Amino acid sequence: MAESIQAENKGNAVLRRDFLTGAAVAAGALASVAGGAAVAEAAQAAQAAQGRIEPSTGYLVYDSRLCFGCQSCMYACALTHEGVANPSLARIQIIRDAPGFTRYPHDVVIAVCRHCVAPVCVQSCPVGACYVDAANGNIRRIDEAKCIGCQMCINSCPHRPRRTIWNPAKRKATKCDLCVDSPYWSEQGGPEGKQACVESCAARALRLVRETPPQKDVAGYDVDLAPPPKPKTAPAAKPKEGA
Repeated sequence: MAESIQAENKGNAVLRRDFLTGAAVAAGALASVAGGAAVAEAAQAAQAAQGRIEPSTGYLVYDSRLCFGCQSCMYACALTHEGVANPSLARIQIIRDAPGFTRYPHDVVIAVCRHCVAPVCVQSCPVGACYVDAANGNIRRIDEAKCIGCQMCINSCPHRPRRTIWNPAKRKATKCDLCVDSPYWSEQGGPEGKQACVESCAARALRLVRETPPQKDVAGYDVDLAPPPKPKTAPAAKPKEGA
């Protein structure tokens, strides 16, 4: 189901089929990360011992009602970070539900890294490769040099689709860094700079904000970015005949 309608359907009863499917998926996920579960718990305990994790000073929000589904942001992301026009390497994901014939505005789903207040990806990384970058506005990012390719950050991400991305060529995990490290782009990124996805969006459906969005569901990130309507002006009065 499209993420953009999860919020309005959260009160619906869970079907038995959905429950069984979810249970099977959860069991598979637990089995796949069982070997690193103890390490993840130790990492979370260490984070807790160090105190509160500071929130990021920048967040990407979007308006799924404005999005064309053109995926320009995905290509821009992959090009600026990896130097290749490969949308599978993009750290932002646009999902068009054409096969399901879902009606507007739920026919396009935008999945951005939320830079969560409680970042499970950071807490589950056994080697500290996924970390809070205090030098760049406390964004949550991955140090590729430290990443060992265990995929704990991917498996632990609570959102679907997962916001951490796997690069099969490098065998490393990666995620949105608000373009702090974008070697194929000449612009300065990060919370104080520009983001390739925002700059490339023709529909102006993406925006960087400072205030932490509500974390409960997608509603805090899927916001109204439509420009205000132009004020109506009264038609000019026709000149009187003979005047």
